[in-house]
Amino acid sequence: MNKLSMATREDIANLDAIVSSLQAVEKTLQGVLAARDGLLALANRLAMSIAERGDGLDDSDLTLRTVAAELATALRVSDRTVQRRMVAAEVLVERFPQVWQAQGAGLITTGHARVIVDAGAHIDDDDARAAYAARVLQVAQDESPNRLRVIAERIAQQYQSRTLDERHQDARSHRGVWVTDGPDAMSELHVYGPSVLIHGAHDRFTQMAKALAPRAGSASGSDATEDADAVDPSVSEGSAASGGGSASVPAADPRTLAQLRFDLAMDLLLTGAPAGHDTADRLLASISAQVAVTVPVTTLMGSDGPAAELSGRTPIDLATAKTLAGAASGWDRILTHPVNGGVLSVDRYRPPEALRRHLRSRDERCRFPGCGMPARESDLDHTRDAAFGGETSEENLAALCRRHHVLKHQTPWHVVQLGDGLLEWTSPTGRTYVDRPPPPNTVTFTAPPF
Repeated sequence: MNKLSMATREDIANLDAIVSSLQAVEKTLQGVLAARDGLLALANRLAMSIAERGDGLDDSDLTLRTVAAELATALRVSDRTVQRRMVAAEVLVERFPQVWQAQGAGLITTGHARVIVDAGAHIDDDDARAAYAARVLQVAQDESPNRLRVIAERIAQQYQSRTLDERHQDARSHRGVWVTDGPDAMSELHVYGPSVLIHGAHDRFTQMAKALAPRAGSASGSDATEDADAVDPSVSEGSAASGGGSASVPAADPRTLAQLRFDLAMDLLLTGAPAGHDTADRLLASISAQVAVTVPVTTLMGSDGPAAELSGRTPIDLATAKTLAGAASGWDRILTHPVNGGVLSVDRYRPPEALRRHLRSRDERCRFPGCGMPARESDLDHTRDAAFGGETSEENLAALCRRHHVLKHQTPWHVVQLGDGLLEWTSPTGRTYVDRPPPPNTVTFTAPPF
């Protein structure tokens, strides 16, 4: 018998009060989120209004970036994130006002609103879009966002002025690959593209996994693992993830089907040749994966110390770090202050470009507030332009991703160096933000207690 059936009237009354309070809080929260969307849409509209007085599309994009950066630094988030939110809010408020109002009244959640907007994004006629939204809203108040998605897409089809083939051609332009870092030295690789290709790739991994271990996943006593990995990203590290799959797999392979699929995917992605896109002289096939790893020397020696780190991104396990250390042809040695941990200098057994290595080790990522673009993928920018006498020195250089490099030179954003790697940014509204170099992944020492 379920223990809840033994609950007292007081227990049920307390549960009822919690449910009612949670409903009230959720209603208020949705109203606040809708208000935030209204302000973001207003900011987007202001940016576009200013841009209309500029010089075309390029100026429009820079204006939008400038406004997004102003908001993002004030909110302590990435300006790329804010710019996406501004555009999404503009679409919601301007093209789907009924949906925005329903969220503001607490009748639906942000999840419902996103589903309705996504399904009706290609309905161009204002009256048809309003009719579509009205019909879906009638259903949305009684269904979860997950259930609503199928219903919304079916209703949207009745109001579409363009065929699925035409809309699919537009959607293909948004295909892409990106990474999300998670806890416990794990990350997710997202691949967004045409359904037939994604499902085809998944099916190929599945067939290969089954060929390697027909009984993979049987230890769970169920075939549920076949579909579970679609929603459960927790998989074990296999042979491919730690350096490539082996030529043969033991008969009693302990890996589940989901784990085999992952190991095969990493094996193919890290070692396969781009047969459909290679150059005539096979330049793409010669490119190998590269990652930058920081390992405190005491940790590498086996002593207790800070975790190894995928530089500027996420911690990694020591076993993987040692494997990479043993296979590396050379390492940058970063000398740090023994007390405060600051970067003092960088050298290497086979130099060159000592200053470039030093700055990228110091900065690790773009030095615009909130930006996480790795320094190795960014420009080394003269804070004070070389054309105006700026020196090519540590005190006048910093890593800026291309987006923020352009923002610095072509918008009212201004930056100065304060010394010790500190950068002070001034926004168009006069607000100032100091960006500090990230603390290096190193060992520091303290005086013993007396």
